[in-house]
Amino acid sequence: MTRRPTRGHSVPFGSLTISYDERVLAPRAWTQTQALWAHDLLSVVPPGPVLELCSGVGHLGLLAVHGTDRRLVCVDVDPVACAYARLNAESAGRAALVDVRTVSLEEFSSDEVFALVVADPPWVRSELVGCFPADPVLAIDGGADGLDRARDCVRLIERHLHPDGAALLQLGSYAEAEALGAELPDTLTVVASEAEPGRGLVVQLVRPQ
Repeated sequence: MTRRPTRGHSVPFGSLTISYDERVLAPRAWTQTQALWAHDLLSVVPPGPVLELCSGVGHLGLLAVHGTDRRLVCVDVDPVACAYARLNAESAGRAALVDVRTVSLEEFSSDEVFALVVADPPWVRSELVGCFPADPVLAIDGGADGLDRARDCVRLIERHLHPDGAALLQLGSYAEAEALGAELPDTLTVVASEAEPGRGLVVQLVRPQ
């Protein structure tokens, strides 16, 4: 069992204060765009819980559900990141509404249906992870083409997304979005995207009507 972390560092993230340390990926300020987009979507998707995949320290999901009574399920393979996600949920006053599960995407098993899915998978190509020495490899390595974990996220989105729900998936580039879009199952389609030049982009997935 992972020891409860100390508050190594903290950073403002929207209206929240997020704790982390050098063993996990530091929250990026630009990813607030994804979290606030998710928050806005909660006003139009059906009632129900929110799923955060590759949740890290939980900052995206926590900001997305802030000010609502939505339950949040955070999934990450890294026990240190999950310990911080629990700490951050407690600090945000949401400990009773946040379920943090330390499990790989491949091993995540549930029959739950989620109104909204937020996914922040690693998307750096394996050959380039050395360009980011401050970042833990586990948190950024997306495989040979950068899309291995994104594909896992798509499989879980396809399995767990409510028929009238929405998903927001972070990727590294429009090229990655185009490649992944060509592989999407018929049960999912991209309806919108928003880019942060030089940093990444987010695509919105829904069920075709």
